[in-house]
Amino acid sequence: MSLSLRQLEIFEKIASTGSVTRAGEELLLTQSAVSMALSQLEQLSSVPLFERSGRRLVLNDAGRLLLKDAREILLSVKRVEQQLQGETGQLTGELLIGGSTTIANYLLPSLLGDFARSYPHTRVQLTVGNTQQVADLLATGQLDIAFVEGPCHNRDLVAVHWRDDELVVVAGAEHPWGRDKCVTPELLATAPWIMREKGSGTREIFEDAMDRAGIRYAIALEFGHTEAIKNGVAAGLGVSCLSRIAVDRELEYGRLVEVASPLLLGRSLNLLKRRNSCCTALLGAFLEVAGGVWGDDLKQFATPN
Repeated sequence: MSLSLRQLEIFEKIASTGSVTRAGEELLLTQSAVSMALSQLEQLSSVPLFERSGRRLVLNDAGRLLLKDAREILLSVKRVEQQLQGETGQLTGELLIGGSTTIANYLLPSLLGDFARSYPHTRVQLTVGNTQQVADLLATGQLDIAFVEGPCHNRDLVAVHWRDDELVVVAGAEHPWGRDKCVTPELLATAPWIMREKGSGTREIFEDAMDRAGIRYAIALEFGHTEAIKNGVAAGLGVSCLSRIAVDRELEYGRLVEVASPLLLGRSLNLLKRRNSCCTALLGAFLEVAGGVWGDDLKQFATPN
Protein backbone atom coordinates (compact mmCIF):
# COMPACT_ATOMS: atom_id res chain seq x y z
CA MET A 1 0.00 0.00 0.00
CA SER A 2 1.34 3.43 -0.94
CA LEU A 3 0.63 6.85 0.48
CA SER A 4 -1.73 9.10 -1.49
CA LEU A 5 -2.43 12.82 -1.44
CA ARG A 6 -6.09 11.99 -0.81
CA GLN A 7 -5.17 10.22 2.44
CA LEU A 8 -3.17 13.24 3.58
CA GLU A 9 -6.03 15.55 2.68
CA ILE A 10 -8.49 13.44 4.69
CA PHE A 11 -6.07 13.20 7.62
CA GLU A 12 -5.59 17.00 7.66
CA LYS A 13 -9.34 17.57 7.59
CA ILE A 14 -9.94 15.14 10.49
CA ALA A 15 -7.22 16.89 12.46
CA SER A 16 -8.74 20.32 11.87
CA THR A 17 -12.36 19.30 12.55
CA GLY A 18 -11.74 16.64 15.23
CA SER A 19 -14.40 14.45 13.65
CA VAL A 20 -14.62 11.77 10.96
CA THR A 21 -18.20 12.79 10.27
CA ARG A 22 -17.44 16.50 9.82
CA ALA A 23 -14.36 15.73 7.71
CA GLY A 24 -16.54 13.66 5.38
CA GLU A 25 -19.14 16.42 5.15
CA GLU A 26 -16.54 19.05 4.21
CA LEU A 27 -14.83 16.78 1.69
CA LEU A 28 -18.14 15.41 0.34
CA LEU A 29 -17.17 11.87 1.29
CA THR A 30 -19.03 9.17 3.18
CA GLN A 31 -18.09 8.48 6.78
CA SER A 32 -16.97 4.98 5.81
CA ALA A 33 -14.63 6.34 3.09
CA VAL A 34 -13.04 8.75 5.57
CA SER A 35 -12.65 6.02 8.18
CA MET A 36 -11.06 3.68 5.63
CA ALA A 37 -8.55 6.34 4.52
CA LEU A 38 -7.59 7.01 8.15
CA SER A 39 -7.23 3.30 8.84
CA GLN A 40 -4.96 2.86 5.80
CA LEU A 41 -2.82 5.83 6.86
CA GLU A 42 -2.42 4.44 10.38
CA GLN A 43 -1.42 1.07 8.90
CA LEU A 44 1.29 2.83 6.85
CA SER A 45 2.55 4.69 9.93
CA SER A 46 2.33 1.54 12.09
CA VAL A 47 0.98 3.63 15.01
CA PRO A 48 -2.34 5.32 15.87
CA LEU A 49 -2.46 9.01 14.93
CA PHE A 50 -5.41 10.10 17.09
CA GLU A 51 -6.75 9.61 20.58
CA ARG A 52 -10.45 9.87 21.40
CA SER A 53 -11.43 12.60 23.87
CA GLY A 54 -15.16 12.31 24.41
CA ARG A 55 -16.71 12.60 20.96
CA ARG A 56 -13.68 14.36 19.52
CA LEU A 57 -10.55 12.96 17.87
CA VAL A 58 -7.35 14.55 19.16
CA LEU A 59 -3.90 14.16 17.59
CA ASN A 60 -1.26 12.30 19.55
CA ASP A 61 2.47 13.04 19.21
CA ALA A 62 2.81 10.87 16.08
CA GLY A 63 -0.20 12.60 14.53
CA ARG A 64 1.12 16.07 15.31
CA LEU A 65 4.43 15.21 13.65
CA LEU A 66 2.67 13.91 10.54
CA LEU A 67 0.29 16.88 10.38
CA LYS A 68 3.15 19.35 9.97
CA ASP A 69 4.58 17.44 7.00
CA ALA A 70 1.15 16.76 5.53
CA ARG A 71 0.23 20.43 5.48
CA GLU A 72 3.55 21.36 3.84
CA ILE A 73 2.98 18.73 1.14
CA LEU A 74 -0.60 19.81 0.50
CA LEU A 75 0.45 23.47 0.33
CA SER A 76 3.21 22.65 -2.18
CA VAL A 77 0.75 20.72 -4.34
CA LYS A 78 -1.67 23.66 -4.22
CA ARG A 79 1.05 26.03 -5.37
CA VAL A 80 1.91 23.76 -8.30
CA GLU A 81 -1.75 23.57 -9.28
CA GLN A 82 -2.04 27.34 -9.16
CA GLN A 83 1.02 27.80 -11.34
CA LEU A 84 -0.25 25.32 -13.91
CA GLN A 85 -3.67 26.96 -13.96
CA GLY A 86 -2.37 30.54 -13.87
CA GLU A 87 -4.24 31.36 -10.66
CA THR A 88 -1.44 32.82 -8.57
CA GLY A 89 -2.15 36.39 -9.61
CA GLN A 90 1.54 36.98 -10.19
CA LEU A 91 4.02 35.62 -12.70
CA THR A 92 6.66 33.29 -11.27
CA GLY A 93 9.32 30.94 -12.61
CA GLU A 94 12.78 30.95 -14.16
CA LEU A 95 13.66 31.91 -17.73
CA LEU A 96 16.85 30.61 -19.35
CA ILE A 97 18.19 33.17 -21.82
CA GLY A 98 21.28 32.99 -24.01
CA GLY A 99 23.15 35.96 -25.37
CA SER A 100 26.11 36.21 -27.69
CA THR A 101 28.93 38.27 -26.23
CA THR A 102 28.24 41.74 -27.64
CA ILE A 103 24.51 41.57 -26.97
CA ALA A 104 24.91 40.06 -23.51
CA ASN A 105 27.48 42.64 -22.42
CA TYR A 106 26.10 45.83 -23.92
CA LEU A 107 22.36 45.42 -24.62
CA LEU A 108 20.74 42.74 -22.46
CA PRO A 109 21.50 44.10 -18.96
CA SER A 110 19.13 47.06 -19.28
CA LEU A 111 16.37 44.85 -20.70
CA LEU A 112 16.77 42.31 -17.90
CA GLY A 113 16.56 45.16 -15.40
CA ASP A 114 13.27 46.33 -16.93
CA PHE A 115 11.89 42.79 -16.82
CA ALA A 116 12.94 42.25 -13.19
CA ARG A 117 11.21 45.46 -12.14
CA SER A 118 8.03 44.48 -14.01
CA TYR A 119 7.99 40.88 -12.71
CA PRO A 120 9.84 40.81 -9.38
CA HIS A 121 8.85 37.22 -8.55
CA THR A 122 10.59 35.77 -11.61
CA ARG A 123 14.23 34.84 -12.13
CA VAL A 124 16.37 35.05 -15.27
CA GLN A 125 19.54 33.04 -15.83
CA LEU A 126 21.72 34.50 -18.58
CA THR A 127 24.25 32.30 -20.41
CA VAL A 128 26.90 34.10 -22.46
CA GLY A 129 28.87 32.63 -25.37
CA ASN A 130 29.55 33.20 -29.04
CA THR A 131 26.73 32.90 -31.57
CA GLN A 132 27.36 29.26 -32.39
CA GLN A 133 27.68 28.22 -28.75
CA VAL A 134 24.45 29.94 -27.74
CA ALA A 135 22.55 28.54 -30.74
CA ASP A 136 23.73 25.01 -29.92
CA LEU A 137 22.56 25.36 -26.31
CA LEU A 138 19.15 26.56 -27.48
CA ALA A 139 18.79 23.75 -30.02
CA THR A 140 19.48 21.12 -27.34
CA GLY A 141 16.88 22.53 -24.95
CA GLN A 142 19.28 24.11 -22.48
CA LEU A 143 17.90 27.61 -23.13
CA ASP A 144 14.40 29.01 -23.65
CA ILE A 145 15.40 31.76 -26.08
CA ALA A 146 18.57 33.39 -27.39
CA PHE A 147 19.83 36.70 -28.73
CA VAL A 148 22.66 36.40 -31.26
CA GLU A 149 24.74 38.45 -33.68
CA GLY A 150 24.70 37.62 -37.36
CA PRO A 151 23.19 34.59 -39.11
CA CYS A 152 22.18 31.30 -37.50
CA HIS A 153 22.84 28.13 -39.51
CA ASN A 154 20.90 25.67 -37.34
CA ARG A 155 17.77 24.45 -39.16
CA ASP A 156 16.09 23.50 -35.90
CA LEU A 157 15.91 27.17 -34.89
CA VAL A 158 13.78 30.08 -36.07
CA ALA A 159 15.33 33.56 -36.24
CA VAL A 160 13.74 36.99 -36.37
CA HIS A 161 15.65 40.19 -37.06
CA TRP A 162 15.17 42.78 -34.34
CA ARG A 163 17.95 45.30 -34.83
CA ASP A 164 20.65 46.34 -37.29
CA ASP A 165 24.26 46.54 -36.21
CA GLU A 166 27.44 47.84 -37.81
CA LEU A 167 30.98 46.62 -37.41
CA VAL A 168 33.81 49.14 -37.58
CA VAL A 169 37.54 48.78 -38.14
CA VAL A 170 39.39 50.20 -35.13
CA ALA A 171 43.00 50.98 -34.26
CA GLY A 172 44.77 52.39 -31.24
CA ALA A 173 45.17 56.14 -30.92
CA GLU A 174 48.94 55.89 -31.58
CA HIS A 175 48.65 53.43 -34.47
CA PRO A 176 49.46 54.81 -37.98
CA TRP A 177 45.88 53.99 -39.02
CA GLY A 178 44.69 56.10 -36.12
CA ARG A 179 46.31 59.13 -37.69
CA ASP A 180 45.25 58.44 -41.29
CA LYS A 181 41.75 57.20 -40.36
CA CYS A 182 41.46 55.56 -43.77
CA VAL A 183 42.97 52.36 -45.19
CA THR A 184 43.31 50.62 -48.55
CA PRO A 185 42.72 46.93 -49.30
CA GLU A 186 46.50 46.47 -49.39
CA LEU A 187 46.84 47.73 -45.82
CA LEU A 188 43.94 45.54 -44.67
CA ALA A 189 45.72 42.51 -46.13
CA THR A 190 48.98 43.11 -44.25
CA ALA A 191 47.52 44.19 -40.90
CA PRO A 192 47.94 42.12 -37.72
CA TRP A 193 44.28 41.43 -36.89
CA ILE A 194 43.08 40.75 -33.35
CA MET A 195 39.75 38.96 -33.65
CA ARG A 196 37.21 36.83 -31.82
CA GLU A 197 37.33 33.04 -32.07
CA LYS A 198 35.66 30.88 -34.73
CA GLY A 199 31.93 30.59 -34.05
CA SER A 200 31.66 34.26 -33.14
CA GLY A 201 29.12 36.26 -35.13
CA THR A 202 31.57 39.18 -35.27
CA ARG A 203 34.30 36.92 -36.69
CA GLU A 204 31.94 35.50 -39.34
CA ILE A 205 30.84 38.93 -40.60
CA PHE A 206 34.45 40.12 -40.75
CA GLU A 207 35.60 37.06 -42.71
CA ASP A 208 32.67 37.32 -45.13
CA ALA A 209 33.41 41.01 -45.75
CA MET A 210 37.09 40.35 -46.41
CA ASP A 211 36.28 37.44 -48.72
CA ARG A 212 33.77 39.53 -50.69
CA ALA A 213 36.41 42.23 -51.10
CA GLY A 214 38.92 39.63 -52.28
CA ILE A 215 41.35 40.45 -49.47
CA ARG A 216 43.63 37.79 -48.04
CA TYR A 217 44.39 38.47 -44.40
CA ALA A 218 46.08 37.03 -41.34
CA ILE A 219 44.73 36.71 -37.79
CA ALA A 220 47.58 37.57 -35.43
CA LEU A 221 45.70 37.01 -32.16
CA GLU A 222 42.41 35.37 -31.16
CA PHE A 223 40.69 36.46 -27.96
CA GLY A 224 37.49 35.02 -26.58
CA HIS A 225 36.23 38.32 -25.18
CA THR A 226 35.61 41.71 -26.75
CA GLU A 227 37.09 43.62 -23.81
CA ALA A 228 40.38 41.78 -24.24
CA ILE A 229 40.44 42.68 -27.93
CA LYS A 230 39.83 46.36 -27.19
CA ASN A 231 42.63 46.40 -24.65
CA GLY A 232 44.97 44.68 -27.09
CA VAL A 233 44.19 47.16 -29.85
CA ALA A 234 44.60 50.12 -27.49
CA ALA A 235 48.00 48.69 -26.46
CA GLY A 236 49.16 48.60 -30.07
CA LEU A 237 49.14 44.81 -30.57
CA GLY A 238 47.13 45.07 -33.76
CA VAL A 239 43.87 46.28 -35.27
CA SER A 240 40.39 44.82 -35.08
CA CYS A 241 36.85 44.84 -36.41
CA LEU A 242 34.18 45.10 -33.73
CA SER A 243 30.58 46.12 -33.21
CA ARG A 244 30.02 49.84 -32.92
CA ILE A 245 27.93 49.03 -29.87
CA ALA A 246 31.00 47.54 -28.18
CA VAL A 247 33.46 50.34 -28.99
CA ASP A 248 31.20 53.38 -28.75
CA ARG A 249 32.66 54.59 -25.44
CA GLU A 250 36.28 54.02 -26.50
CA LEU A 251 35.70 55.97 -29.71
CA GLU A 252 34.07 58.80 -27.78
CA TYR A 253 37.03 59.15 -25.40
CA GLY A 254 39.71 58.67 -28.06
CA ARG A 255 41.12 55.42 -26.70
CA LEU A 256 40.34 53.79 -30.05
CA VAL A 257 39.97 55.37 -33.49
CA GLU A 258 37.48 54.36 -36.19
CA VAL A 259 39.17 53.70 -39.52
CA ALA A 260 37.29 54.05 -42.83
CA SER A 261 37.63 50.99 -45.07
CA PRO A 262 36.11 49.55 -48.26
CA LEU A 263 34.55 46.68 -46.32
CA LEU A 264 30.77 46.17 -46.11
CA LEU A 265 30.23 45.46 -42.42
CA GLY A 266 26.50 45.67 -41.73
CA ARG A 267 24.76 42.81 -39.95
CA SER A 268 21.53 41.91 -38.18
CA LEU A 269 20.97 41.01 -34.56
CA ASN A 270 18.56 38.09 -34.27
CA LEU A 271 16.32 36.50 -31.69
CA LEU A 272 16.23 32.69 -31.85
CA LYS A 273 13.81 30.04 -30.65
CA ARG A 274 13.32 26.36 -31.33
CA ARG A 275 11.05 25.56 -34.26
CA ASN A 276 7.48 24.71 -33.16
CA SER A 277 8.25 25.46 -29.51
CA CYS A 278 5.44 26.84 -27.37
CA CYS A 279 5.45 30.25 -25.74
CA THR A 280 4.81 30.06 -22.00
CA ALA A 281 3.24 32.88 -20.02
CA LEU A 282 6.68 33.74 -18.61
CA LEU A 283 8.35 33.88 -22.03
CA GLY A 284 5.41 35.85 -23.43
CA ALA A 285 5.78 38.43 -20.68
CA PHE A 286 9.50 38.73 -21.39
CA LEU A 287 8.86 39.26 -25.10
CA GLU A 288 6.29 41.94 -24.29
CA VAL A 289 8.90 43.83 -22.28
CA ALA A 290 11.53 43.28 -24.99
CA GLY A 291 9.09 44.46 -27.66
CA GLY A 292 8.46 47.63 -25.71
CA VAL A 293 12.20 48.33 -25.60
CA TRP A 294 13.40 47.03 -28.98
CA GLY A 295 10.34 46.92 -31.23
CA ASP A 296 7.16 44.94 -31.80
CA ASP A 297 8.86 42.44 -34.15
CA LEU A 298 9.93 40.48 -31.09
CA LYS A 299 6.31 39.86 -30.10
CA GLN A 300 5.79 37.54 -33.09
CA PHE A 301 7.78 34.96 -31.14
CA ALA A 302 4.74 34.54 -28.92
CA THR A 303 3.16 32.44 -31.70
CA PRO A 304 4.44 28.99 -32.82
CA ASN A 305 6.37 28.62 -36.10
